[in-house]
Amino acid sequence: MLRYFAFLLFVFAAVPAAAQSAFTSERISVTVVGTGPDVVLIPGLTSSPEVWASTVAAMPGYRYHLIHVSGFAGRPAGANAAGPVLAPVADEIARYISEQRLSRPALIGHSLGGSWAMMVAGRHPELVSRVMVVDMMPFMAAMFGGPGVTADSIRPMAEQMRQRMAAPLGEPERRQQAERTIATMVRTESLRAGPVQQSVTSDTNVVAQAMYDLITTDLRPDVARISVPFMVLWVLPPNAPVSQEQMTAFYAASYAGAPQAVVRQIPESYHFIMFDQPEAFQRELRAFLQGS
Repeated sequence: MLRYFAFLLFVFAAVPAAAQSAFTSERISVTVVGTGPDVVLIPGLTSSPEVWASTVAAMPGYRYHLIHVSGFAGRPAGANAAGPVLAPVADEIARYISEQRLSRPALIGHSLGGSWAMMVAGRHPELVSRVMVVDMMPFMAAMFGGPGVTADSIRPMAEQMRQRMAAPLGEPERRQQAERTIATMVRTESLRAGPVQQSVTSDTNVVAQAMYDLITTDLRPDVARISVPFMVLWVLPPNAPVSQEQMTAFYAASYAGAPQAVVRQIPESYHFIMFDQPEAFQRELRAFLQGS
């Protein structure tokens, strides 16, 4: 495990960053590595940019902009400490792209990061060239409340979840909870320690609010406004209460508003596809970025 973290430090320290003007935000920070076409990498709930380390190392030739959301993985909560998180962070990512004059970057988002990618692409279509969503659907509430659920009807359940997630716990209890959760999200046992530590060092109030926002936000209208090349990678979770055929149909229906979207399952993987199936993930990402 020490070798793995040393590798992460090497990736983020050794790859040269292109010069750019200063960008300050109370909601996100951005690390830039490499040179080439611009690619914005957005991690998911509680994750840090380290989840992309192996991807960046395996795929040189791009200028990667790695987002770190305030309140996640040890970063102070900043402006995310109060009020909504989902939409304001999407606005900040869009502001970063605009102010840094990025040349229509590709947006790659994992989990909640995929929701941010969809929001930016749907609400600021002039800013992006292509979008990849890694294991996220545009309306999470449908998984909890069924096909007839709405953002309003799911709010009571989402509020209960927010309160449970924000409840204070001691460090041992938080770590045990994180270990149980990550065991269902990372199939490769040797790679679970990093996501567990990132979860434990995340601000519980920011995490709870972000989850509440996610469940109560329907991004299908945003999906319908995405006209650029669009890919969705998904997995069948362990112990899923639905069959592979049912999940395939659900994902197809969820992204029907973007007929150009390529929706593809990655087998033998849990939620962190870039950990569990790195070669398959990098193959899909490389072809997508190259437009093939």
